[in-house]
Amino acid sequence: MIDTTTITTYLEMTDPAQLRPKTSTDPRFRILEATVRQWRFNRFLYELVGTDWGWLHRLSWNDAQWRAYVEDPNVRTFAAYHGGSPAGYFELGKEEDAVQIVYFGLAPAFIGKGLGGVLLSRALEEAWEMQPERVWVHTCDCDHEFALANYQARGMVVYKTETDGPDHPPAGQPSAETSVR
Repeated sequence: MIDTTTITTYLEMTDPAQLRPKTSTDPRFRILEATVRQWRFNRFLYELVGTDWGWLHRLSWNDAQWRAYVEDPNVRTFAAYHGGSPAGYFELGKEEDAVQIVYFGLAPAFIGKGLGGVLLSRALEEAWEMQPERVWVHTCDCDHEFALANYQARGMVVYKTETDGPDHPPAGQPSAETSVR
């Protein structure tokens, strides 16, 4: 039997001083905010980065859903480029007192080149510029094997884990949740 259990880990940073940034001296690597909101661009980035990791939720969105999401003033999108090619992206979502790193990742051609820590550092810096009380993200064991380590290396701290799968209660019922907050 195939194990379909998924472990989701939630991480947060409650002070910008916790950030342990990683920098790059590669002049070909640039990160720019997409200040002109173009939902097709966000959809492109979502598919480019997420396809190999099984990001499925937004694939069913219609054009109107994409447009409404991207035009939300609480959403900011940043794209990474290497030598002019899209290399990855992150989306930030402003909440009442927090900023969520909603999506984050590199395009397949750029994984393993030391850029993930640089991109995450910028995501955290931009999130803190929005002046929240905390910045948070979640990752799961379906993501890249070094995703969790990258978040922790930048200074984020685990505050909760959840296990979801055939041996665990369905949504709406108590789950196997561990809080380390």
